[in-house]
Amino acid sequence: MRGLLLAISLLAVPWPQALAQSAGKPKVLILEATAYTSSVRETDSTPHITATGARTRLGILAVSRDLLEILPFGTKVRLKDLGTIYGRGKGQFDALFKDIVFVVADVMNARWRKKVDIWFPDRATALRFGRRKVQLEVVAYPE
Repeated sequence: MRGLLLAISLLAVPWPQALAQSAGKPKVLILEATAYTSSVRETDSTPHITATGARTRLGILAVSRDLLEILPFGTKVRLKDLGTIYGRGKGQFDALFKDIVFVVADVMNARWRKKVDIWFPDRATALRFGRRKVQLEVVAYPE
């Protein structure tokens, strides 16, 4: 394993404490994840354009505004499905995630904290994803 991977559970550790423990930017985070699609009811009036101006596609990740400090736009990450928030279905989406490097290119509504939102091409898959825990591993921070 290259380097020391620092795992921080932002669901279990108070927010300021998690940042203090990281001694820099964390490499691995355990976060709650939801899914979204390009529908006006889930986004704004430009549903196919992200906050960075990128076009939506599988591999686009939106983060809550509080996470932009440690996962700025352009950060590349890999995801691992840890199952629903109730502990069921672990790994169900790993086959879909395994070959994708996700890019932080969008931001969630200001009401959300310590969460990521994964773009899916269809509503049925997004609904099946639901609310899950994911392991987010940083591949590269933007230059």
